[in-house]
Amino acid sequence: MTEQELQQLRRERWRLDGKPIRTIEEARAFVEGVGFCLMYPMRPTMPVPTFIGAFVGSDNRLPTWQHAYSDPRALAATELMVRLLRERAAYEANLFEENNAFLIAASAFPYFYALVGERNPKLGPKQGPRSPYSPLACDAFELIRRDGPISKQRLQEALGGSVSLAALDKALGELLSKLRITRVDYKEGEGSFWDVLYRWAPDAVREGVGLSVQQALSALLSKYLDCVIAAEQTELETFFGNFVARSRVKEAVNALLAARELSFVHVSGRSMLQITPAKEAVVAKIEAPVSRVRSRPVPVARSPRRTVFPKH
Repeated sequence: MTEQELQQLRRERWRLDGKPIRTIEEARAFVEGVGFCLMYPMRPTMPVPTFIGAFVGSDNRLPTWQHAYSDPRALAATELMVRLLRERAAYEANLFEENNAFLIAASAFPYFYALVGERNPKLGPKQGPRSPYSPLACDAFELIRRDGPISKQRLQEALGGSVSLAALDKALGELLSKLRITRVDYKEGEGSFWDVLYRWAPDAVREGVGLSVQQALSALLSKYLDCVIAAEQTELETFFGNFVARSRVKEAVNALLAARELSFVHVSGRSMLQITPAKEAVVAKIEAPVSRVRSRPVPVARSPRRTVFPKH
């Protein structure tokens, strides 16, 4: 495979080939197909699709989150994204840039929750020297739990007039980064509406709590490679290093390589990882000793075209 061929395959998968998404059905299918995406492109860039890119149908001169409020394309894409959140077809997290939403498909969300979320979600956040939560974040969580879904405007009023919007946004970002809360709606004049995640999506949270980090990471590594076609191991470590320790990423990659779920492919002289093509995977399992096949469970089930998350 050449670099040009890889980029062309990505452009088709990420809807950057002049076929933009416009309807809620197309948006739902796009997010479910890629598994997860950023709302806007990042600087420096990383191999990951963007919702705004799929909405525009190109990666040429895309708006960034800094210009989202002045670009009509970004406003229209945000409206479509909020519809996905409202119907629970996607979930939002704050895992990269503070103002750049990370959208996760409903089928993939429990696996991200297993990596990022709290194991006891109903236990409120606590303050402390090692706590990732500020006092304002703790107060905001209690208000959202008591009165949610609640708009940011009402939340600011309930917390007191001295709380600035910038401080409130920072506190909400702290809670969102740990998947404590989720944005569930948006209304002009009132802003975003927030609710505690365990109440908004109880089944997804329950499933995520029941997954081990190893299970979740193995599934998401495969889904990421299905999305980007092929990637260098350092790219995998950079992407998933935002959620877990890089040492865990290396362990999961080695386990998937040993299970023949992943294999190497040369792309213009670079050694990259890919999901093992279906025919090669079948041959490898037939040739492997029976005792080894039985002693090593396969962490992720696959189909020839896309990764299927394991059922629990």
